[in-house]
Amino acid sequence: MADIAHATRIEPLAGRTGGAAGVALTPAAPANRVSLRVDPANAKALSKALGLELPMVPKTSVRNEKGRLAAWLGPDEWLIIDETGNPLADLSKVKLLHSAVDISHRNTAILVTGKGARATVQSGCPQNLGDKVFPVGSATRTVMGKIEVVILRTGEDEFRVECWRSFSDYAFGMLSEAAKDCLA
Repeated sequence: MADIAHATRIEPLAGRTGGAAGVALTPAAPANRVSLRVDPANAKALSKALGLELPMVPKTSVRNEKGRLAAWLGPDEWLIIDETGNPLADLSKVKLLHSAVDISHRNTAILVTGKGARATVQSGCPQNLGDKVFPVGSATRTVMGKIEVVILRTGEDEFRVECWRSFSDYAFGMLSEAAKDCLA
């Protein structure tokens, strides 16, 4: 019998840390990510398969008790993130017309936490991430510097910045520089 080679994904930011007084930057744990497209009228069936209600309000996200997260990115588009389960396998059981694409290999994330987290993320983003317009649970696809990102506000002083792994060094470096300035 032939030997089978198994590829192991190496996380692009593994072992990196950054930040400054009041801000910590850490790579997020590896996760399964799915880009989901479906007619909003059929979202209920997919919600059931995923074990959480897909958010139907712009710029919002939901998380279930198992840690699976769904972020609204457009009228018929969601980003599903799961660090322990496999959302693609769950969605494959649904017989309704939808598109579910595994983008786990493409994305990575940076966690920005601490008192200066919002100012750090805001420094490279043209959107207002203030408490009134971007409360905990908010999600947006936007730009940060020169790259497209998805920003999720996961806690009062916690943000998750999703980016393509090929841009992760740029994103981490930019956030590291911003962290030095945000509390100065």
